[in-house]
Amino acid sequence: MRQTSWLEELEEKDERKSKPPSRSARQDIVNVASVPQRSPFRYPGGKTWFVPKIRAWLNSLPSRPTEFVEPFVGGGIISLTVAFENLAGLVTMVELDPQVAAVWKTMLGEDAEWLANQIVSFDMTPETLDAALVRKALSTRELAFQTILRNRTYRGGILAPGAGRIKYGEKGKGILSRWYPLTISKRIRAVAQPSVRGHIRFIEGDGLEVVQQKATSPTTVFFIDPPYTASSKKAGQRLYTHSELDHERLFYIASTFVGDFLMTYDNDEEVHKLAIRYGFDTELVAMKSTHHAEMTELLIGRNLDWMRAEFTDGA
Repeated sequence: MRQTSWLEELEEKDERKSKPPSRSARQDIVNVASVPQRSPFRYPGGKTWFVPKIRAWLNSLPSRPTEFVEPFVGGGIISLTVAFENLAGLVTMVELDPQVAAVWKTMLGEDAEWLANQIVSFDMTPETLDAALVRKALSTRELAFQTILRNRTYRGGILAPGAGRIKYGEKGKGILSRWYPLTISKRIRAVAQPSVRGHIRFIEGDGLEVVQQKATSPTTVFFIDPPYTASSKKAGQRLYTHSELDHERLFYIASTFVGDFLMTYDNDEEVHKLAIRYGFDTELVAMKSTHHAEMTELLIGRNLDWMRAEFTDGA
């Protein structure tokens, strides 16, 4: 009998994730196909489904924020949406993972066109992929290219150690299942436009340190989507290279923000307790996983009346 891999076990757990009996989720599940796809990444825990909520939150604020900060940017769909739609004066994206950071630095720098061309011209086969990934990256842009290759050919887009390549994939296409070179290069070129990248600042570093430095600004807002989970199960270690986070410290820092903030977390009892301890408002939000299972995430903020009003208006 074939043994089940750790990734398959994790996917099965996600499929079975249950909702707390005391509360029900807002059932306005977003059709992600209706949301503009801006990011070149496939990212575990991606937030495409959350884009309409970000728009509603930012539009509910008394004035347009001078700065929007995302300290764990990952695939970046939320920050990119804010930049493309001019929802804040400046978008600050922070990422600690050097592989992911290399992609953002390349897209937002002078080598974006080089990266787009490399992707379009790459002849994807198992042999060429092996050859491209075995080479030591000698520059940021080379590491960015290797990261896109891994992200698009590894199961779930996972870059953490232990992840494996797509074997069967969609309709038996294997590593070609998520390799869309024209689409990926188009997204890179779109981000690289001066009208977009001129509104973005990227920082490779510790997201907690960055938000702590910006906590006292009344016109800065924060979107915080921490690496996977605060649960003692530590499933995030299997998905992200940098999955360790002091969640207690994060909640404390958020309590010192002068400007507004939103957090998204797994619907986890430990997170509920932290939110209660710091006096934060919470709501459950319905979503669909990448496997189309209906799930819930926990939305945390200072005051989520804007979301309840949105739900009531749409009812």
